[in-house]
Amino acid sequence: MNQQPPRIEATLLQASNVGHGFFTRIGGVSSGLYESLNCGFGSNDRREDVTENRARVALGLGVAPARLVTLRQTHSAKASIIDKPPLDGVAIEADAVVTSQRGLAVAVLTADCAPVLLAD
Repeated sequence: MNQQPPRIEATLLQASNVGHGFFTRIGGVSSGLYESLNCGFGSNDRREDVTENRARVALGLGVAPARLVTLRQTHSAKASIIDKPPLDGVAIEADAVVTSQRGLAVAVLTADCAPVLLAD
């Protein structure tokens, strides 16, 4: 299906060359308790639905699904520097992610925490 969910952009970054986006719960395929754009493999949502939701976010960011990197958050001060996607099934455990690689989308998943985007 791969439909793009609505993407919110920061006004101050729209004129830059920093591709970015904030996504809400809207536009996903998950159902039941997870009815939303759930992108977290750590949930008990159907893996196929999470994979499709992540593909939709990747499409919205203009990258291949394999180039979308998320974290397993640890509620710590740990940051991870990423230069390539991890191997399939390998979770990056940290609370911040940094990259200088074009075409690599790094992301954080939030529920009740506020995401922060820093760009240079």
